[in-house]
Amino acid sequence: MRTFLLVAALVGLLGIALVVTLLMWFDIDDTEMSIHGIVAMLLGVVFSLGIGGGLMFLVFYSSRHGHDDEVGR
Repeated sequence: MRTFLLVAALVGLLGIALVVTLLMWFDIDDTEMSIHGIVAMLLGVVFSLGIGGGLMFLVFYSSRHGHDDEVGR
């Protein structure tokens, strides 16, 4: 029951985020973005995904090679 409530709460938060995103998306109809804005946004997305992927790689690498075991001693 506890797991169901957690999943229900997370799905509810995801739904609220999607509704707010869609409302904001349709509210900015007349806004134009220059090529500089598009390039900056793409670089930010690529950088964020790269940092996230790199950190996840380090977490799994550390876990599989026993570096995490040394912390508990």
